[in-house]
Amino acid sequence: MRIVLIGRGKMGTLIASTAAEAGDEIVASLGHEDLEQLQTLPQADIAIDFSQPDALPAVCDYIRRTGTPLLSGTTGYNKRQMMQLDELAESAPVLWSANYSLGIAVFRRMLSQITGTLRPEFDIEIEETHHNQKADAPSGTAKLLLSAIDPDHTLTPVYGREGNTGKRDPNEIGIHALRGGTVAGTHTVHFFGPDEELEITHRAGSRQIFVNGALRAAHLLAGRPNGMYDLEKLLFGE
Repeated sequence: MRIVLIGRGKMGTLIASTAAEAGDEIVASLGHEDLEQLQTLPQADIAIDFSQPDALPAVCDYIRRTGTPLLSGTTGYNKRQMMQLDELAESAPVLWSANYSLGIAVFRRMLSQITGTLRPEFDIEIEETHHNQKADAPSGTAKLLLSAIDPDHTLTPVYGREGNTGKRDPNEIGIHALRGGTVAGTHTVHFFGPDEELEITHRAGSRQIFVNGALRAAHLLAGRPNGMYDLEKLLFGE
């Protein structure tokens, strides 16, 4: 598979080495300082973007011009930028996810299946922990878990608590971000019920799990019809 890689940070570097070991070809590896090369690059089998939100216009121009499928793991997009990705799916196959771990995909599936059974008797809190270099909070993965728990947005997110907040509203969901050290990523969803508690935790040992999942998804995405794809459905063959 011929890959255009956008982003030369830690994730991009690991994707490049892992893809090369698997026999894939990195036809271009671009950073912020040389994004202009996207203006002349030909079509590839897949473009993989783990860069920054401000690179999106250049990425979109390349995808529209060439029709190259896009797999994006860039986090920190605002609502307008997410709409731009949706619109881009008219020109090419597009997949965006904040987390390409296979374990997180299963985690989300579990949450979507059990939350309806536990609510409204159980209160729900999401806790995420990452290394001290992570720029955005809460994590994109925490937002993915929230969407699996509450796809219709019936719960009110509360980001941390301070002062005399009063009695907890049964229709709120707490989201808490911890930052420190070199933690690759830990996510826990707590279900607090009458006299019982259930928690589900996923721990990432290293970034390699995200790389492996992204490359697996890239192979599944390449060659598909134009449209916006969902990682879970792609992985589960739906």
